[in-house]
Amino acid sequence: MSDDLKTQRTYALIGHGGCGKTSVAEMLLFNAGAVNRLGKIEEGTTALDYEPEEIKRRGSIQPGFANYKWKKNQHFLIDTPGDSNFNGDLSHLLAAADSVVFVIDAVDGVKPLTRKAWAEVKKSGLPVLVFINKMDRDRADFDTAFSGLAGSLGLKPVLLQHPIGEREDFKGVVDMLSGQALMFNDKGGADKGEVPAGIKDSVEAMRETMIENIAESDEALMEKYLEEGALSLEEITAALKSGALSGELVPVCVGSAMGNKGGPMLLDAIQSFLACPLDHAPWIGDDGSERQSDPDEPLACFVFKTLADPFAGQLSVVRVLSGVLSPDSSAFNKNKGEKERVGQLLLMQGKDQAQCKEPLGPGAIVTLAKLKNTATGDTLCDDKKPFALKRPDTAPQLITYALAPAEKGDEDKVYAAMAKLLEEDITLKLSRDGETADILVSGMGQNHIEVSVERAKRRYKAEIVLKTPKVPYRETLKGKAREIQGRHKKQTGGRGQFGDCWIHIEPQPKGAGYEFVDQIVGGSIPRQYIPAVDKGIQESAARGVLAGYPLIDFKVTLYDGTYHNVDSSEMAFKIAGSLAFKKACEKAGVTLLEPIMTLTVAVPDAHMGDVIGDLSSRRGKVLGSESSGGVTEIKAHVPMSEILRYAPDLNSMTGGQGTFGMEFSHYEECPPQVLQKVVENSKKAEGD
Repeated sequence: MSDDLKTQRTYALIGHGGCGKTSVAEMLLFNAGAVNRLGKIEEGTTALDYEPEEIKRRGSIQPGFANYKWKKNQHFLIDTPGDSNFNGDLSHLLAAADSVVFVIDAVDGVKPLTRKAWAEVKKSGLPVLVFINKMDRDRADFDTAFSGLAGSLGLKPVLLQHPIGEREDFKGVVDMLSGQALMFNDKGGADKGEVPAGIKDSVEAMRETMIENIAESDEALMEKYLEEGALSLEEITAALKSGALSGELVPVCVGSAMGNKGGPMLLDAIQSFLACPLDHAPWIGDDGSERQSDPDEPLACFVFKTLADPFAGQLSVVRVLSGVLSPDSSAFNKNKGEKERVGQLLLMQGKDQAQCKEPLGPGAIVTLAKLKNTATGDTLCDDKKPFALKRPDTAPQLITYALAPAEKGDEDKVYAAMAKLLEEDITLKLSRDGETADILVSGMGQNHIEVSVERAKRRYKAEIVLKTPKVPYRETLKGKAREIQGRHKKQTGGRGQFGDCWIHIEPQPKGAGYEFVDQIVGGSIPRQYIPAVDKGIQESAARGVLAGYPLIDFKVTLYDGTYHNVDSSEMAFKIAGSLAFKKACEKAGVTLLEPIMTLTVAVPDAHMGDVIGDLSSRRGKVLGSESSGGVTEIKAHVPMSEILRYAPDLNSMTGGQGTFGMEFSHYEECPPQVLQKVVENSKKAEGD
């Protein structure tokens, strides 16, 4: 099996929304013979975008999985969504890959959202190959796109193919390793030809630079190059692979997925320069232990995605980390402490599944049906040598909406329908507001919430109405308060209630969270009642004191108190802690914090002034702008409350030509007028 694993590739396609990742996947599958026609996003015919919501929106909203053989070598492909609304679990998808094919749009080049995607890839430490897509589109600019790789992303690119022409004249490429021209034909392949005289000198100069960059990655090779002035093709190729696996070098291919130009060359590059499962660094367990990516190690499989299939039910998509997974075997869920029965091994090709009867080793992406107690993030392993992969971080939810049934009385049906979506989407969060009884759904953005509701309606026949989003304001202390007493005393005829505590309270630095310090000495409060004081404070802080929002970043010191041998209880001290907290907040003063988003807006140059003026009217602070190819990208900090419904406003301003993405940046103190309005709305809602 080890020999087969050396030629196996498991990689993720990553890039910003709209760069053409799914089309690239379609081109690869078509050229490898895994699909018999080249599907198109616009027609809703691609193998990997098959959900009705994806076809309607012409973009991926969930990862797609496929496998194929290229020159008898097994490849597993993960197509990741580029829209920030739908890639909050990107860290889980990267944990399942050995390498990354990073897609750049030749028209847009490196955008701010490209840099965001690149940051995630860089954090993963995986080897990368870049594919510059859409070389045949209007406004395609290879030089700008290629220079942005080093200039904006800070990587060391090694150009494998130089384009011959661009836009409508994109006719072929020069293979930079061999120096041979390859002209595209109608069958998706390429025929050998002559390097055009107009680019011959520049290509030769770039080839020399390429060889120097490759040689610099290997000290011995660099010495030979300086001494002899030339290197063999075998030496260059071996050094490039070594540099790519270490992350020092990044091979770059060019082409057009929609035009089926460059597919076989990209497949060859994936085979030649990306990592095999045996190259993967040791996996780190949640207890700090390590597990080698080796078929001779005990079994370990990471469940990195859960899907809902209308026929097969729940599907768990797993990456085999180590050992060998066999059909009709059993595995131990280390996270849940329970055994699972593994039935058929299914290999996914978009929405289709094919049964695999052979055991699968490290690197395989395989789907398991109807596991009883397994969820995304769990590890299935050998019960005699258990191992649980350290769970990757998940992006925090950015926006919250309230849900309501179309017909009164169907609240439970709405809640149940949305709860089923949580199994397959770990970036969704569902809760109930204890005070208003609202069903709250939190997600990565407005589109994320809307698509999730569409799914719930379609799958579970639940009629759901989206209500005004709730901005996740926070409260925090303005100052300190010392020697505050919380005393609860109640006599009801029989056993009474008595709890008495004294606290200091003070603000903590941003992000420090809550801290409870126990300074009780001499038994003034018995040990069993001290956690109750802490709990009373935390529950009151969660409800807030100013406008009903959680109070954050503060420290409470419990230093004194009294108790009664008969009447004291945990409940009495919990109430006493709550009373002390409220009095302390009143004395220290409380203010409101609002979430500030980093908003990135891309608009035609002609609309830049209108958009910047609009952002200013929303209390936004413009951080900067970049213009390229007639499109300006504006970066700004804007309060979340001002951009909850930004999409239709931007469409109106730009005639539908503007796009935007946003992510949480930080919390900032509200201006007085905003604070007053939020407090008034809170009191009105409480009254209602």
